[in-house]
Amino acid sequence: MNLDAYRHAARAWLEANAPSEAYPEGEAVARAKEFMARLYDAGYSGITWPARWGGQGLTQEEERAFAAEARRFTLPTYVFSIGLGMTGPTLVERGTDRQRERFVRPLLRGEEIWCQLFSEPGAGSDVASLQTRAVRDGDGWIVNGQKVWTSVAHHADWGLLLARTDVEATKHRGLTMFVVDMRHPGVTVRPLKDMTGRANFNEVFFDDVPVPDEHRVGEANDGWSVAVTTLLHERLSISAGVGMGNRKEDPSSLEALRRAADTSDPLVRDELVELHIRTRALALFNRRLAQEAEAGVFPGARGSAAKLLLAELTMFQADLATRLTGPASVVGGDPLSHAISLAPAMSLGGGTNEIMRNIIGERVLGLPPGPRVDKTVPFKDLKVGTQG
Repeated sequence: MNLDAYRHAARAWLEANAPSEAYPEGEAVARAKEFMARLYDAGYSGITWPARWGGQGLTQEEERAFAAEARRFTLPTYVFSIGLGMTGPTLVERGTDRQRERFVRPLLRGEEIWCQLFSEPGAGSDVASLQTRAVRDGDGWIVNGQKVWTSVAHHADWGLLLARTDVEATKHRGLTMFVVDMRHPGVTVRPLKDMTGRANFNEVFFDDVPVPDEHRVGEANDGWSVAVTTLLHERLSISAGVGMGNRKEDPSSLEALRRAADTSDPLVRDELVELHIRTRALALFNRRLAQEAEAGVFPGARGSAAKLLLAELTMFQADLATRLTGPASVVGGDPLSHAISLAPAMSLGGGTNEIMRNIIGERVLGLPPGPRVDKTVPFKDLKVGTQG
């Protein structure tokens, strides 16, 4: 099928299957799963993922063509965003064949929801300081600890968990990655309400949760390298909006603000032009990263640049929307006020802007890193909270 025919078929499918309005709250997850199953069966979920593991095995061209058509609709895919953008690509890249066969197809079809369990109360930007422990127990592991800021954990069936398995090693070397059953009785999930009034984040507690060794991703004590893979995919997926729930119109978008603003004012027009330039620059940068990935050149740390660009664009857009539409925009409880109040989270989730700049400086520009004494000290000797 040529690209024009593919795009036409995608448009026809979306027109026939995309929901015309948001699902009722109590039915949202179940109906979103039904939609994902139809999306997968039609060939539009996992478009570029390997066919061997349940994907469609197509190219970035088809992925971009479908995404362009999907932007005309509001698709109920947010609850699958962590699996599609972060945990799934990590399993495809770093998992065993058995793990790929077990988890990838159900993830793409919406049968199972995933979350990512990295951040802790004392280990946010410095994730390697985490203290959740996984201790060997016969042929498996026992997990105890706490995670926080975990998106969609209250709906998740599975989680990708980074835990400490060796306190004698330095903090980056004593970590191991696991797939953990979020439905196990020892897992407690507590939603956290944010400033938008919604609860998309959670704190998660693990009390003697068993994990079979076959659910270990990568080698024991080499979890940091697996985590880096996940974080790179996270930053790329955030910047590109992968699986975040397509919106046919962002209430703070350029077109929406053009309609709401007094465009006879040349200063207003200047700011709208600046918004257009920033939006277009990010889109072109993401296109370049996607083309390189398709050619077998993984973007690496430059994904942090894309994520930083999006965070700064989001804040600029929110500030501009507030200035142009007035104080009512932040107190009205409408989609615009929600978008504005959500904007600061983009500079925190997936790594703060300061962390992104450090990564870009050190790993992209080759600048000397700041002094760090904790990289050579065994974790048990670091003063990081309480070492149980």
